[in-house]
Amino acid sequence: MNIRIRTLAALAALAAANAMAAQVDDRAAVALAAPLETIGAETLDPAQRQALLAPVEAFYGFWNNGSPALLQQALSPAFVDHTLPPGRPQGIAGPAAASKGFLAAVPDLNASVVQRLVVGDRVVSHIRFTGHFTGSFMGRQGTGQPVDFIATDILRVRDGRITDNWHLEDNLSFLQQIGVVQK
Repeated sequence: MNIRIRTLAALAALAAANAMAAQVDDRAAVALAAPLETIGAETLDPAQRQALLAPVEAFYGFWNNGSPALLQQALSPAFVDHTLPPGRPQGIAGPAAASKGFLAAVPDLNASVVQRLVVGDRVVSHIRFTGHFTGSFMGRQGTGQPVDFIATDILRVRDGRITDNWHLEDNLSFLQQIGVVQK
């Protein structure tokens, strides 16, 4: 039987969705990304669950503020992106570059984990990214257009860090919302 864990931090994250995410400290960034629902963690004792989920929580906090400290807490030095987009560097430099680009385009970017599944050494997360396109991206200057798109990650955690990521983002919705691609 799956146990669904709802946290007060997740409710606080929803209430704070309009906060300027890039301007929050690391603790607040992690709280903003707290999952609304976690399924499957009941098979782990609390210490195992904490060890598995701590780098995952740091990773999603990182997407809220671009913190190099959170990224270092989250990713193994041997991190591999198995679905690396063209032009993005492999390893830790990849998410760092992606975050820098997104936060430049959407300074109030909020990454919130809608749900996550915990199975063995894997954490599957369904993430929702929201904010406003007030910066610049691909030569376009934002005028405050709302941004709302989803992503899914499959993360492998070993020795307290994320070693692998397989991900898929709804980039088409994002590009349509900011006017780069026609709807």
